[in-house]
Amino acid sequence: MRHIRSFVAAASLGLVAPLAAVAPASATPPLFETISEPFSDHIEDFCGIEGFTVDDNGTFQARLKISTRKSGIVYFLSHITIDETLTGVESGLSVTIHTAFIAKDLKIVDNGDGTLTITELITGPSTLYGTDGKAIARDPGQVRFRIVVDTNGTLSDPSDDIELSFELIKGSTGRSDDYCGPIFAEIG
Repeated sequence: MRHIRSFVAAASLGLVAPLAAVAPASATPPLFETISEPFSDHIEDFCGIEGFTVDDNGTFQARLKISTRKSGIVYFLSHITIDETLTGVESGLSVTIHTAFIAKDLKIVDNGDGTLTITELITGPSTLYGTDGKAIARDPGQVRFRIVVDTNGTLSDPSDDIELSFELIKGSTGRSDDYCGPIFAEIG
């Protein structure tokens, strides 16, 4: 989850460019966009388990709302869904994970030195389903992060921001089941 804001900023580069042309003294109407990206990874030593190799295939989908405040600062709100299938290379068996969460910039502070401090909330459920299609692990909590970015002198263009620090300020709330053990038990 660490790179969600960075991914969203990079993916929306073409969307944010029109915002940069608007004078930062006036707020612009929010932009809405949908991103859908398939992914496929071959992961060796999955979950740190030597010799356990999985193929991870799925789709990342995001519905974005990008708002520019009168200050010129860009705020993100994303509804993200990730559906993935993990297949054990040796066993040929598969489990699935369905994750649906909201990533939202709660507060952004202009530090006055070319940097921003962003407080970001990520909340929503994730469920691991076994080979029989039944839920075997869940993580429905929320987390908060504090991210400091260098704006590269372009306050209204987050696509060129450089992450300087990333800090967990509120750990996962609620149930946070381990996924590695059940995945290995099902398809290892």
